[in-house]
Amino acid sequence: MEPSVPSAVPSREGLALLRILVVAGEGGSAGSVLQNLRQWADDGRLEVDTAPDLPRAVRQLAGQQWDVVLAVLGEHPDDDLSWWVDTLRGVNGSPRLIAVAQAPSMGLVLRAEKSGVLDVLSLPLRREELVRALERLRSVVSETAVPLPLVEPHAVGPYALVGQSPAMLDVYKLLARVAGSSATVLVQGESGTGKEVVARAIHLNGPHASGAFVAVNCAAIPENLLESELFGHEKGSFTGAVTRKIGRFEQAASGTLFLDEIADMSLALQAKILRAVQEREIERVGGGETIPVDVRLIAATNRDLKEAIKQGRFREDLYYRLAVVTIRLPTLVERGDDLVLLTAYYVRLFAERYRKNIRSISDRALELLRAHAWVGNVRELRNVIERAVIVAGDETLRADHLPDEIRGEETTLADRPQGGLLTLAEAEARHIARVLAHTNGQIGAAAEILEIHRNTLTRKMKEYGL
Repeated sequence: MEPSVPSAVPSREGLALLRILVVAGEGGSAGSVLQNLRQWADDGRLEVDTAPDLPRAVRQLAGQQWDVVLAVLGEHPDDDLSWWVDTLRGVNGSPRLIAVAQAPSMGLVLRAEKSGVLDVLSLPLRREELVRALERLRSVVSETAVPLPLVEPHAVGPYALVGQSPAMLDVYKLLARVAGSSATVLVQGESGTGKEVVARAIHLNGPHASGAFVAVNCAAIPENLLESELFGHEKGSFTGAVTRKIGRFEQAASGTLFLDEIADMSLALQAKILRAVQEREIERVGGGETIPVDVRLIAATNRDLKEAIKQGRFREDLYYRLAVVTIRLPTLVERGDDLVLLTAYYVRLFAERYRKNIRSISDRALELLRAHAWVGNVRELRNVIERAVIVAGDETLRADHLPDEIRGEETTLADRPQGGLLTLAEAEARHIARVLAHTNGQIGAAAEILEIHRNTLTRKMKEYGL
């Protein structure tokens, strides 16, 4: 039976009224906090009251329903926090705790996070910080938990293939047909679509499965070292070659060699790859001996190789040698409801890794995930879900657990410079950082997305300290 995929739910309208009890511990003062809250109450739809001491606070908690207890911690903030956490466990309605301290320490914040405290704020209380905390609470109240669908991933070594969309079914069918042969395969797709996972699946289901799977990211290795990395070198063949090196072609003997981002190598090196594919033999750098290699070659790229051929940047004869069979991987957006299945898979994967008991995702979080552009495809989704699982504090993954860019905020309030505007350099640095995050630090892939040369990107990374 196919797992059911929940649908997104429209956004809620209006703000829910929140009842807040303000109280100070021994040595604390709630006066200024209460005054500020009453000034903000109408705009923020808040109903605010105060308790003059802890015994009165306990009575008010027992006699009325509260959404939030805003506790101003006193001279011993750690002890006050522990008292409040223990006290609120037995209160009807389960009000959430916002702790306010004169100078919150890292230890206090860590303890609060582990105890499920909604937020820790500092004095003097700032309106924007309180608004953010209350919006988190409103999202918890208004969002509906949707059970995560059951997913049965297909294991591919340390990875997994997840998805049942028509676009992915076409990939599975072609993969099944080509895997049993020794044909060279070209895997095409945007960065983060899972090209290496598909290459591993071909290897594990083919005649070379008992051999090694050796992966090389051609964009991550400097051009002057790539030839030696692929073909190896003899001792003394160049400065620094103090011993013989066995290259990746030889390491992959009787197995599969996966050349990722093959379009990033020079025309001269492409010619040597062509010879290795045609003749099934190589020569080490600085050596005259011909070495036969029995290797299945799988290449991958996120570029349009036919366009690269027209521009003189890729050899046409090598293209036809590589593209005996071509598998094009769809983008995450093209995969439709696979987004939900992948989300469920990654939530369970990281919940187990980080020892979290997450069983559902909120309708609002799911809506935001569906609306995102996913420039980094499955890799970006994986990173987003890992981050969300880490910050999640209960059994439901909620909108507030997602990063700012998913929630439609370019930066958080704390990150914005005076006036909320960025300089051109700041905007460029942040955009480069986001693209590098999408590509897991792969400079070649990031340069392709940014449409600049990798040397230009490297220079800008140094300039901005990235």
